[in-house]
Amino acid sequence: MSEILAIPAPTWFVGCGNMGGAILDGWRMGELNLSPVTVIRPSGKAIDGARVVTSFEQAGATPKLAVLAFKPQKLGEIAPQLAPFIGAETIVVSLLAGVELATLRRHFPRSLGIVRATPNLPVAVRRGVTGLYGDLTGGALKQQVGDLFVALGFAMWMADEEKLGALGAVAGAGPAYVARFIAALAKAGVARGLSEEIAATLALETVLGTAWMAATSGESMDSIARRVASPKGTTQAGLDVLDREGVLDQLVSITIEAAARRGAELAEEARAAPLAEAPRLS
Repeated sequence: MSEILAIPAPTWFVGCGNMGGAILDGWRMGELNLSPVTVIRPSGKAIDGARVVTSFEQAGATPKLAVLAFKPQKLGEIAPQLAPFIGAETIVVSLLAGVELATLRRHFPRSLGIVRATPNLPVAVRRGVTGLYGDLTGGALKQQVGDLFVALGFAMWMADEEKLGALGAVAGAGPAYVARFIAALAKAGVARGLSEEIAATLALETVLGTAWMAATSGESMDSIARRVASPKGTTQAGLDVLDREGVLDQLVSITIEAAARRGAELAEEARAAPLAEAPRLS
């Protein structure tokens, strides 16, 4: 990543839901100057450090970077309004789950390049994971976009959209599944007589500590599990339940498959959306 990282001026965020807001939070935490950012959102709700407007006409000069941060189902409505403002020097970064590069290129044919990004929510605290895939030509442009996401955690360019989708299904959706596991661990603590507050703290710190230990040491998950479990001990008794007939692996696999299947459905819906005029964003 460059020693001095700057957000391209101007940069537009078209919409700013949970993921768009998480990206801006992460950049702010990393002390990036958000003054080049204009957020176009119908509500006009303020965002610390960035300019907010309610229509494209108010946004100003043609953006160097345009981040699509609205729901993928809104593409057919918003793209016809946005397309006239996308110039030949605009890089479009799409956060729209499942919407393929070819579909985006169909909506924004004049753009300099289009990049699909699949960040996960921890980008808000600069511990996120982001997959990138696009049609940018030239290493300098890829470096520029990549550095913006490296500032938010781990980021990598994927070889194709299938692998990008796999990363999204695992890392993009993963924080929700980890949150459910932490909550379940806490509930089990409450069932054993701990207060809700203490059980929640123990569950969170246990998961955080285990992940941090693995990340800093490089030790495998199997190795950590073996180190905690003694033969015929209490931990091994619990592992015998989790490992029985691969039930846990199967459950996680089915969960990820459901996320991937929904991504494919969103891609199909976006492909089928006509290129037609739509009501204004505001």
